Amino acid sequence: MLQRKFDQTVKKHFPNAKDAKDTSIHYLGKMHIEHNIDISKVLMATSVCSDDINVPSTTFFNVLFGPFIMGGLGGIPFVGQTGMTAFAHHIPDNGSAFIFYGPHIGITPEGHLGKMYRPRQEEMGNSCGALMLALSRLKNKDYEPTINDEDYQQMKLEESLLPYREEILNHENQQKAITEATYKIIDKQIHEHIKACKKEFHVDTITLLGGIVINTDYGLDDYFDVRNFEVIDVKSL
Repeated sequence: MLQRKFDQTVKKHFPNAKDAKDTSIHYLGKMHIEHNIDISKVLMATSVCSDDINVPSTTFFNVLFGPFIMGGLGGIPFVGQTGMTAFAHHIPDNGSAFIFYGPHIGITPEGHLGKMYRPRQEEMGNSCGALMLALSRLKNKDYEPTINDEDYQQMKLEESLLPYREEILNHENQQKAITEATYKIIDKQIHEHIKACKKEFHVDTITLLGGIVINTDYGLDDYFDVRNFEVIDVKSL
């Protein structure tokens, strides 16, 4: 009953979102059947938020090697080109690369975005906490993040969101808007890092699956709103 309620609520905000585990199975099938990728030799990397709530979101973790962790707060690939190069060097012989990426956002049965009930907690909490913190700060028009060693990732996340500040604040749902903006940032950086490190990939293909993870409730499946699926021919980069 609660799963059905979540399904209706999620689809209201993300009409194309599907059960995250079903999404995993669907795209593993596409990789194997349509692109002739040997799933037994795929190394997975993730660029999703380091929030613990994202770990059980998909079944990719149960099937593929890895994951190689690229994402920090918000899902930004903070490992940069050094991390992308390391990932490229860890792929099995005659294998393939797969990168799963994107931000996440919580949702409650009542339809509150940016919130969720975490395991064994009675009160709602933020999801993504880093993005909701950034949103609260960006509402102050005079606020500018200051890069420092003590809170480097959060400050860099907020700095990367500055070009989207007006777009986010003018949106009817700011929680969704900041999540959408973060997806654009992650997607851009992932593509830039791959292009910069293309000579390090000794494989034929790199598969990308990007979108937004939608956190629901303890014991229920999350959802995933796919924004990009592509199998990149490394020779064409």
